[in-house]
Amino acid sequence: MLKGPFPRTASRKALIFKMILPCALIFCATVFVYLPALAGNLIWNDGDYVTKPALRSLAGLVRIWAEPGATEQYYPLLHSFFWMQYQLFGDHPLGYHVVNLLLHVCSAVLFALVIRRMLAGDAASPVDVPTECRGRSAVGAGSDRRNHPTPQPYAGAEWVAGLLFALHPVHVESVAWITEQKNTLSLACYLAAALVYLRFDMSRRPRSYLIALALFVCSMWCKTVTATLPAALLVVFWWKRGRLGWRRDVWPLMPWLILGAALGLFSSWVEHAYVGARGTAFELSLVGRTLVAGRAVWFYAGQLVWPFGLNFIYPRWTVDAAVWWQWLFPLGVLAVGAVLWALRRRTRAPLATYLFFVGSLFPVLGFVNLFGALYSWVWDHWQYLADLGPLALAAAGLTAVWHRAPRHLRGLGAGLAAGLAVLLGALTWSHCTMFRDDETLFLTTLARNPGCWMAHNNLGLIWRERPGRQNDAIAQFQESLRLNPNNAEAHYNLGITWAQMPGRLNEAMTELQEAVRLEPDYADAHNNLGNVWAQMPGRLEDAIAEYRTALHLNPDNAEAHYNLGITWAQLPGRLNEATTELQKAVRLKPKYADAHNNLGITWAQMPGHLNDAIAEFREVVRLNPDNASAWHNLGASLYDSGDLPGAAAAFREELRLSPNDPSVRQALTEILQQIKGR
Repeated sequence: MLKGPFPRTASRKALIFKMILPCALIFCATVFVYLPALAGNLIWNDGDYVTKPALRSLAGLVRIWAEPGATEQYYPLLHSFFWMQYQLFGDHPLGYHVVNLLLHVCSAVLFALVIRRMLAGDAASPVDVPTECRGRSAVGAGSDRRNHPTPQPYAGAEWVAGLLFALHPVHVESVAWITEQKNTLSLACYLAAALVYLRFDMSRRPRSYLIALALFVCSMWCKTVTATLPAALLVVFWWKRGRLGWRRDVWPLMPWLILGAALGLFSSWVEHAYVGARGTAFELSLVGRTLVAGRAVWFYAGQLVWPFGLNFIYPRWTVDAAVWWQWLFPLGVLAVGAVLWALRRRTRAPLATYLFFVGSLFPVLGFVNLFGALYSWVWDHWQYLADLGPLALAAAGLTAVWHRAPRHLRGLGAGLAAGLAVLLGALTWSHCTMFRDDETLFLTTLARNPGCWMAHNNLGLIWRERPGRQNDAIAQFQESLRLNPNNAEAHYNLGITWAQMPGRLNEAMTELQEAVRLEPDYADAHNNLGNVWAQMPGRLEDAIAEYRTALHLNPDNAEAHYNLGITWAQLPGRLNEATTELQKAVRLKPKYADAHNNLGITWAQMPGHLNDAIAEFREVVRLNPDNASAWHNLGASLYDSGDLPGAAAAFREELRLSPNDPSVRQALTEILQQIKGR
């Protein structure tokens, strides 16, 4: 008797159809609630992740992989992905927002598929599964559904979990903030690796293992917090089987654990050496870090359960081991773990969720220095990965209650689930508006956390660029310094703001000197302190010393080379040094019109370099055709070279830009008369 494939094909089509509908629901609901985020601009440090000008070429792509410190963090796959997006979108934020949103949707769907595979049963032989676990439901124990058909009280839990993850407002920060594409991209790779590895766990095919390993490495090249994946997989296997087998479970993941530890340590070093996670703000004892960790676990759990009043930056707790109630947080974490351990024979799911949640949070609990801890011990985007565990448990619980309820109440369960999704979606929509632009972001942050010195400082930066708002900017910088007197950046910003105001050079000098005292490696502060010295009579040598310090700290600082060059040019007999520095400035920043202009002026003063001066002035007017002084310089240099028609053309352009300047008209008239008299 022939056994045709038709029933199996029909079943597969039905299965695909059942998957398409929930995937479409997750996609549509997520895109709808995140519509306000798509209108957002680049905010705060997005410019550090959207590819910088120096890295936009193919050579820059090589630097992303080969040079730690070339990018904000050494996540080469992430920054390569940003590099590709820049080729498509440039600096326009919409494209980056769309990609980030699609990655979030992809992670929600992959999350559902991972749970589906976890709930599908275990392919372990009877030897691998404890006797007391055989024949039970897949949740809390392995089961062979082919030999022991059982009810499915968790049917649909995977899609509920995916929807909860997609719509939860605590994840807005990861989706609406372009910088956190490292979260959405790394999680998509993490979940894909987990999905493939679960397939390998059933089939033991080497190909699946290698694909899963490659995806795991990709996830860590986007963000090394995903190094926790092998530990998470071991938790899953313990949950399913009741014990871990060395050959089946642990040994295949040993290379993953070693690789994850190595990349995690390297990332920590980069955070310290290049990102700036060092200094007094990070000097905390092990006891202090334990207090921070315990409180952070409860904070993140609370944000997941009660996502109201979310903020961009939360108050940074004062850690004090002498305050008795601060010990309640870590002790509470241990107590919960002990209770769940005692209950493990009854059900392993809560303990597995607890281990996953705390273990996934471990890299951000304060035991490792992260730059963001300078502002707050906790951030919403730090719990993006860890939330998977509690949301999976919540979804399983909701569907179990739903399916086991009396038939006449099951409709009520569906309604409650829909109501929860609507509530989460509404909160997400509202929270997205906070990330519209920098001013909205920091004003909202301060409304919810008035003591956020960083937000005061950044708001001052925004207002300083607004006409008539300099006094408001100064007030913000001063408030930031009142809250944190050791904030070198606020001293720096206040100093350069004073420097822009007539008669306030002394105040500017005081603030900039304080900035470099607090942070001796602050290259920009040294550069601007040099600018202040250069404006004071008889202090050019002091200015030169500051510029040299700035260049020692950052040899690629085009502005410092420019400032040093024009300062050398003011000293007798130092034109060679001036041209050297100005040439370095235009090499580092080819579109630096002021540097080209001053290099031309310097060349014009040196015998035999008139053609070099003309070339520089031509470059200036190419970069900025409306620069009247550059046209004047070009005209004068062409006149000196004997090119009267060229000089006349340059002065005509200057006259077009400065029609009320009689000296320009007179110069042009004299040149035209000379041409006519030839």
